[in-house]
Amino acid sequence: MSFWLICLLIALVSFAIAGISGKWLVPFLHKIKFGQPIKTEDGPQWHAKKQGTPTMGGFMFILSTVITSIAGYWVYRIHSGLDTTEISTHHAFYRLLSCVIFSLLFGLIGFIDDYTKVARKNNDGLSPMQKIALQTLFSLGFLFALYKFGDSSTKLDFGFFKTPSLGIFYYIILVPVIIYLTNAVNLTDGVDGLCGSVTFAAMLIFTVSCAILDMKEISCFTMALAGGCLGFLIWNFNPAKCFMGDTGSMFLGAAVTGVGLILHKHLLMILVALVYVIEALSVVIQVLYFKYTKKKYGEGRRIFKMTPIHHHFEMSGFSEYKIVITFSLTGIFFGILGIITLLTS
Repeated sequence: MSFWLICLLIALVSFAIAGISGKWLVPFLHKIKFGQPIKTEDGPQWHAKKQGTPTMGGFMFILSTVITSIAGYWVYRIHSGLDTTEISTHHAFYRLLSCVIFSLLFGLIGFIDDYTKVARKNNDGLSPMQKIALQTLFSLGFLFALYKFGDSSTKLDFGFFKTPSLGIFYYIILVPVIIYLTNAVNLTDGVDGLCGSVTFAAMLIFTVSCAILDMKEISCFTMALAGGCLGFLIWNFNPAKCFMGDTGSMFLGAAVTGVGLILHKHLLMILVALVYVIEALSVVIQVLYFKYTKKKYGEGRRIFKMTPIHHHFEMSGFSEYKIVITFSLTGIFFGILGIITLLTS
């Protein structure tokens, strides 16, 4: 059995676990009244009809990804005749495990946030400072794990250009990058099926990248998450029967960032994550422009009809399906550019 057949089986099993688990999870979330509070100022007014849709559905792909990525890796090692007892040869597995744990820890932040929102019956969860403090702590832990398990390079790799070794500044730079990207993925979760679809595309691009870089163990994770996202989309496509919540989106944000950093190809990571980057950047631009024009003209003005930018497209008449397709194809396009940089640099 080839490695890529094993990866395909990982994706199929993950898809099945995520999809089937929804048949139990969605009714359970309804039963305990874990519905998503909706604020109309956070999205178009017609989103109010989504009030009460079960949240925390991200547990579907979290469960499937954790189980199938780790099990799939050991199936690969055993089938390939690799030593499964000598601990010194397991750095590849430890990198995979570090990515899984990193994603789970960020998912935990999201779960606390979701649970707080549901308990308070409003859209206010953890404070920004509480989130940043936890995210900083977990990011430092992940970077330490990568260093411990073989990635001691402190160069930023932009394909055709690599920086000199940055020493401690490498980690000082990467912590805010991790926090930005993970929260950018969280912001992308505002239209039915959007975040899951964009992340599905990102994981496929990362899988091809893993093949090019011969980092097969990470392919177990990317294919598991791709399958899990696809299984979750059965329940999340418009009209969504369940939302992933911050539990799911923070897990996905850490997964995307974690894989990018493990591959140590920073330009590739940026290109694969560019849809998320633009989503978050649209919010930053809108806020800064509003404050600038309010100070200069006495009234705040906006560049976009609403942010994150997927809401701008909604307000401009795009259906949720069209937004999902457009953003996913955009992600694939820039992801392919990222693959090209690997092949040509």
